[in-house]
Amino acid sequence: MKTDPELRYKTLISKLQQRGSRLTSHRIALARLISVSEGHPNASQLFKKLRIQFPSVSLATIYKTLALLKAEGEVLEIDLHGDSRYDGANPFPHPHLICECCGMILDGDEIKSIGELNNEIESKYGFQITRPQQIFYGLCKDCRASIDKKG
Repeated sequence: MKTDPELRYKTLISKLQQRGSRLTSHRIALARLISVSEGHPNASQLFKKLRIQFPSVSLATIYKTLALLKAEGEVLEIDLHGDSRYDGANPFPHPHLICECCGMILDGDEIKSIGELNNEIESKYGFQITRPQQIFYGLCKDCRASIDKKG
């Protein structure tokens, strides 16, 4: 369920404006980059891409802007134990499938039962989930095929 990049861009800019954030050229460019990014980049990857156009951009600006957008629910942070990745195209909670061999991250947003699991946890344990994050580690199709060929 990919969202329209232009609509995502406008939404990100609107959220930054609503928070009273200064719309610097760096923040505008980062919002554009997030709205069209494929996959799940980390802050360093976004920084490297922006530095090409804006040599004066700082990594701190990237982190601060990502934090603002995360607080607004417009960027989903995937916490990978020291290397957070960001999903700006699909900022709603959904499972991520991470290959332990190649590191690829797949969106599992077509899996419907995850929401039911969250509801069951809340009803059975009285535990209010404030930041649902489901990560499944394993092997992607390509890595499995490669291992099967070797075996």
